[in-house]
Amino acid sequence: MIVTAKLSKTYGAIQAVDNLDLEVRKGEVFGFLGPNGAGKTTTIRILTCLTLASSGHARINGLDITGKALEVKKIIGVVQQTLSLDRELTVRENMELHARLHHLTGSERQKRIDELLDYVELTGHAGRLVDELSGGMRRRVMIARALIHHPRILFLDEPTVGLDAQTRRKLWDLIRQLNSNGTTVFLTTHYIEEAEALCSRIGIIDHGRMITAGKPHDLCRNLGTIAIEQYTDDGHTSYRYFPDKRMASDYMQSMPGNGARFILRNTNLEDVFIELTGRKVGGD
Repeated sequence: MIVTAKLSKTYGAIQAVDNLDLEVRKGEVFGFLGPNGAGKTTTIRILTCLTLASSGHARINGLDITGKALEVKKIIGVVQQTLSLDRELTVRENMELHARLHHLTGSERQKRIDELLDYVELTGHAGRLVDELSGGMRRRVMIARALIHHPRILFLDEPTVGLDAQTRRKLWDLIRQLNSNGTTVFLTTHYIEEAEALCSRIGIIDHGRMITAGKPHDLCRNLGTIAIEQYTDDGHTSYRYFPDKRMASDYMQSMPGNGARFILRNTNLEDVFIELTGRKVGGD
């Protein structure tokens, strides 16, 4: 569904995206992870035809994003990080405006708006102003609006940032439902548990470059399926990774009794991320 080759973007002396090779398969939820400033949002802006690449190529469903930008926009939906709804319009009016921009006919508009408001469980709030809605409701409106024209791929740029845990999980269910209905999802997030819960494959970008991509389980296995956190009295924590519990246990038993304490657990995506980038998700 998405293929890029040596995709790059510079802003003066800043290399925001650096020879990015990326592949997103049809029908998957692809998680795009990276520290702040790694190039995630710039990549999305290029792929959604909002920013021109400095060099390289990208195709969406076989369409070149530069030469076929109008056709690309017809098959993609975008939910940005920041609120992009008109605060002075109601939920339905925001949906109506977007439907008109996509040239839906009158009867088609109303049917589609009703379907989507029901889909995101906001039918009873259609007449409310955006400013009257909670953060979670606004996000659901943005997702519904992005779906108005039946896109084949949906770009979600940190869709749950700032939301409480319960609301975030409701949006997870919505994303899963979208994907089960055949929509390809390209997701950026700073919540590692979100990527683990939703994504069939993960790509990690740092300093504009893709440094690894694969299924979450495979990425963890490549690092080592078992992690040991070792705490010492001086407050230092070290991390080691092992292929299995036996080797991890052997390591702990081999350590001298110097006051160190150990925690043995399964490796997770955050371990992979930190080992590869040296920074936490969302860190500077």
